[in-house]
Amino acid sequence: MTSQVPCYTIINSPDLEVPNEMQLKQDLEKGDTNVKIETLKRVIKLLLNGERYPGLIMTIIRFVLPVQNHTIKKLLLIFWEIVPKTSADGKLLQEMILVCDAYRKDLQHPNEFLRGSTLRFLCKLKEPELLEPLMPAIRACLDHRHSYVRRNAVLAIFTIYKNFDWLVPDGPELIASFLDTQQDMSCKRNAFLMLLHADQERALNYLASCIDQVHTFGDILQLVIVELIYKVCHANPAERSRFIRCIYNLLNSSSNAVRYESAGTLITLSLAPTAIKAAASCYIELVVKESDNNVKLIVLDRLVAMKEHEGMEKVMQDLVMDVLRVLAAPDIEVRRKTLALALDLVYSRNIGEMVLVLKKEVAKTHNVEHEDTGKYRQLLVRTLHTCSIKFPDVAANVIPVLVEFLSDTNELAAADVLIFIREAIQKFPALRALIIEHLIEAFPQIKSSKIHRAAVWILGEYVEGSQILEVIAVIQQTLGEVPMVEAEQRRLAGDQTEEQKQQQGSAGGSAAGSATEGSGSGNASNKVTSDGTYATQSAYSLAPVAKAEKRPPLRQYLMDGDFFIGAALSATLTKLALRFAELETEPRAQNRLTTQVMLIMSSILHLGKSGFPSKPITNDDTDRIFVCLRTLSERTPEAVSVFTLYCREALGKMLDAQHDEDQRMLKEKQKATAKVQPDDPVLFAQLSNGRDNQLGENVFESSLNQALAGSKNAQLSDVASPNSKLNKVTQLTGFSDPVYAEAYVNVNQYDIVLDVLIVNQTNDTLQNCTLELATLGDLKLVERPHPVVLAPHDFCNIKANVKVSSTENGIIFGNIVYDTALNTNVVVLNTIHIDIMDYIIPASCTDTEFRQMWQDFEWENKVTVNTSFTDLHEYLKHLLKSTNMKCLTPEKALSGQCGFMAANMYAKSIFGENALANLSIEKPVDDPDSKVTGHIRIRAKSQGMALSLGDKISSSQKQSVQAA
Repeated sequence: MTSQVPCYTIINSPDLEVPNEMQLKQDLEKGDTNVKIETLKRVIKLLLNGERYPGLIMTIIRFVLPVQNHTIKKLLLIFWEIVPKTSADGKLLQEMILVCDAYRKDLQHPNEFLRGSTLRFLCKLKEPELLEPLMPAIRACLDHRHSYVRRNAVLAIFTIYKNFDWLVPDGPELIASFLDTQQDMSCKRNAFLMLLHADQERALNYLASCIDQVHTFGDILQLVIVELIYKVCHANPAERSRFIRCIYNLLNSSSNAVRYESAGTLITLSLAPTAIKAAASCYIELVVKESDNNVKLIVLDRLVAMKEHEGMEKVMQDLVMDVLRVLAAPDIEVRRKTLALALDLVYSRNIGEMVLVLKKEVAKTHNVEHEDTGKYRQLLVRTLHTCSIKFPDVAANVIPVLVEFLSDTNELAAADVLIFIREAIQKFPALRALIIEHLIEAFPQIKSSKIHRAAVWILGEYVEGSQILEVIAVIQQTLGEVPMVEAEQRRLAGDQTEEQKQQQGSAGGSAAGSATEGSGSGNASNKVTSDGTYATQSAYSLAPVAKAEKRPPLRQYLMDGDFFIGAALSATLTKLALRFAELETEPRAQNRLTTQVMLIMSSILHLGKSGFPSKPITNDDTDRIFVCLRTLSERTPEAVSVFTLYCREALGKMLDAQHDEDQRMLKEKQKATAKVQPDDPVLFAQLSNGRDNQLGENVFESSLNQALAGSKNAQLSDVASPNSKLNKVTQLTGFSDPVYAEAYVNVNQYDIVLDVLIVNQTNDTLQNCTLELATLGDLKLVERPHPVVLAPHDFCNIKANVKVSSTENGIIFGNIVYDTALNTNVVVLNTIHIDIMDYIIPASCTDTEFRQMWQDFEWENKVTVNTSFTDLHEYLKHLLKSTNMKCLTPEKALSGQCGFMAANMYAKSIFGENALANLSIEKPVDDPDSKVTGHIRIRAKSQGMALSLGDKISSSQKQSVQAA
């Protein structure tokens, strides 16, 4: 026996204190209208919370039902909907006959709103004994003057015919004749909807008779017509030719919803190029014209799905320029998806046009300061980068546009430009001179030390010939006067530095009281104190605080204590001097340049130890600069080859590894697209597991399956398979308990449905057997399960819904309470742990984004590795499988055995939360039987996410250890 209560309206209410039944009766009998309204509301909430008041039904029939107040009438419809209408033995209550008479009066009421709302209520009734006497009144409502009554009468007849067709045996004929006489669009829509589900042949006949007028119908009717055409053509492909023209016409409907549905239907019915082009163009128009960002993203997903289909991609390639129109939308997500789609579709014939559009978009971002402008610039840079690598012919056009970004205040966009320039300069030797020229030009305008550092490395690695002296000159210009310590002392003393002299030329007088270097007397200046007297202040009595004067950029970084750029600069200057020595045969010229370079390096070292910068130079940077100085002075062949050859080789290997990884990912994607072979077995829907090729499937079925399967696309129809249900069953009580219970936990994205089986193992009848549940974490019980009566050795299923609002490990606990003839008993249930893995999906991000998030996220959870695994790679695989995370560290970086492994992992939850993890493990190489040791650091924005993932890793480790 299954206790299936009909689904009804759910009204959320806080926990109420349960009032006295006598008090409720008194308020309903003797209270005025307002008191009755309030009491009725309380009774409805109490009923929904699982209370039972069988004695109130008669009171409400006698004292509340006759009241003509409209609010009471509305509340009574909800009350009769939820109140139990049958006794414990399953027979209809006698009182319901009186209620039935009241319904009949309401169906004949002169007020059309009362009639319509009563008809809507009748759609929810599941008792044919109550509906049978009302049938003549319901039929009479079909001829009412008001469309609100007529359309609800159609819906009432539809649901009654669907549930109890013997009550309206002539339902389809009745509605078909009703449809022919109607002018109101909502009545037509409801009538057509009934014919669509109840008698498809009649619906087709009606559609055939008015197929030329379909474009004049209202959008609600057009949507139902699209659904009918889809179902008919899917069941009987020979009918396509009759209706495909109608779908083409509906692509031009005034309603966006109709156009969207028509486009989706068209591509499932026909794969002709004209149909694909018409549907794709319709989708693009919808994205451009629709203002809601969610709608834009949904429609873009449809375009992406079309692109992934082999037969449609070629047709869609011609629509790249139309797709790029979507970039006018201000939302960054929409732009990101659009650029990714355009990048996948672009090919050699239209790449030139696409680059022109992207260049215009770059120009538009220069003067607009919006919160997402920086991210959008970064997106444009990455897209142009990919275009250039895919189609080298356009690289020469793209480089000048991108180099302008180097002076951008947005460091992320500038960093992406340098990654592009580094790849382009390595892969396209013909463009090296052009890139270097633009890079030298932009070098003084760069505003970030990271960007300067990367630019310096590129210049040092790839500059050749006459450009070497040009680069050294521009580095000197951005570094300022050398030696730097003396220049800073003069600046502090108030003297003019060389730069200031160059700016002012020979004009201007000398600074008063200049102090000579190393002299004991300080620069004295007169200051006026608060009481009006003069005080003398010496420059050497002050701490050497750098004045807020404008310095050249490289000098400013060094003064701020960033000596890493000094080390990078030294390595670059060393490379330039060694290359110049290879080109220049005259020793004097070689030595002049080498000494110039060595002076800059020694000056950086001196400055680092002088106390002028805010932080002193680190030992690492000091050692690096000393190595550069020594290499220049001794020039041993090994050191020279490291500086001139090995750096570039390392970059080449890294870029090749990246390219191989991208190709591998592309191959994996292509493998995933299923191709039908001539000898493939025939698919039977009943035997299919839902993961077969989905083209030509019933989209209504698949969308329902997807909604049921939650976030895992791979398990679309596993929900229906009995095996998956068995895997998710949790035992709640013991086999020897008087009441045995087990729950099937079904997770549907933001909802959890508990299907609890309760078995009475005693010889007694259990009265008021109630499942009482409570939750911990971000879970919320939507409604309380109803009490049931269990006969001896009987069983029933009770469903409970739980809402989920974030990715945290939730716990559901509770007990079963039941009454026997003697007393009330309680059986405590085992707790149900809701697994965080149902909400986490693998995701990928760039190294820069990973580092940025790692820096920004404040919650960290460190888990120590405790496992029986003896292989580092096996442990990583186990970890990825148990946490649903994706390893961002490429396979090549992890290959080989060195006794140590570090890897970055990333995942996203369906609530949009990010989770980062860093694995750091080791084992002795000489002992193959030793276990893996180390730790995993997890970072997330919310504490719950970090703790939940840590718990998951710990529990998976325990299981693996126990299994071992």
